[in-house]
Amino acid sequence: MFQSATLKLTGWYLLILMTISILFSGAIFEVTTNEVSSRLERFEHNLQIAPVSPQQPIDVLRANEISVASQNIITGLIVTNLVVLILGGGLSYLLARLTLRPIKEMHEAQSRFTSDASHELRTPLAAMKTEIEVALRDKSATKKDLEVIMKSNLEEVDKLTNLSQMLLNLSRLDHDKLKSTLVNLKAVTSDVIRRHNVPSGRIHVKASQKPTVFANEPALVELVSILVDNALKYSPSDSLIVINISSRGDSTSFEIINTGDGIDEKKLPYIFDRFYRADTSRTNRVGYGLGLSLAKKIVELSQGELSVTSTPGQSTIFTVLLPSFQPRSSKN
Repeated sequence: MFQSATLKLTGWYLLILMTISILFSGAIFEVTTNEVSSRLERFEHNLQIAPVSPQQPIDVLRANEISVASQNIITGLIVTNLVVLILGGGLSYLLARLTLRPIKEMHEAQSRFTSDASHELRTPLAAMKTEIEVALRDKSATKKDLEVIMKSNLEEVDKLTNLSQMLLNLSRLDHDKLKSTLVNLKAVTSDVIRRHNVPSGRIHVKASQKPTVFANEPALVELVSILVDNALKYSPSDSLIVINISSRGDSTSFEIINTGDGIDEKKLPYIFDRFYRADTSRTNRVGYGLGLSLAKKIVELSQGELSVTSTPGQSTIFTVLLPSFQPRSSKN
């Protein structure tokens, strides 16, 4: 990204300098030509009106005219340079801000990400520390009490492991490009559902025959897993989740629908932000707000689209569009 920003900034500055150079050259030519022509016309006019006297040789008149013309040209160039300085400086400043804005936004997002990650890592560590300190102070703690504490600490360790893995996956996607192949999306979806140990009939899959997408298979498995896990997490345990896989022109659509509380319209634009959770009151639902952010990144790197629509109290629909074959832009 920094390399792209540098090249873009260089291109804009070069365009500005070339434009200024051309305009400056044209201005000098115009000013000089006009001044010389004006002086010559005036000189000839004066000669016609008043013949040159012996006391005022023609060389003296020519020298005077050249001196006046030089002063006028210098004045014109100074004014032109001031105009170029003001306009060029203003345009360069605006273009620099425009070009560097993505870098600034990325830096700010990275700072927020670091702060949020530190907070999320600190929470389970603080819980583990408190439980261990209480156990050490309790001289009458039994083996059963210690087992309870160890199990609780093990749960916190699992949370830390999951969080660190999610952070690692996000970091890798930020710096790596995915190697894509043609993948059977229906087969991937069936495999993900089987791994989640979902009760029979809980998830209904409707798919066209052998729907393929051009994507990285491990990343695609992660994407489908995130969306299935999200649907299971935010829908009643006895509700039906529907997955529709179909062709849409040059793309393949993956649509997952679940009923439940839904997402407020004001919160929809932020659900793909890292560490954002639309409903923070549901503390019994484990999550760090990283899954959908990771899903969004996978879809972007796969040259696809991810969107969501939700009706509070009714249903939520996540729709993924992925290329059905290798896009031209990714071919050598």
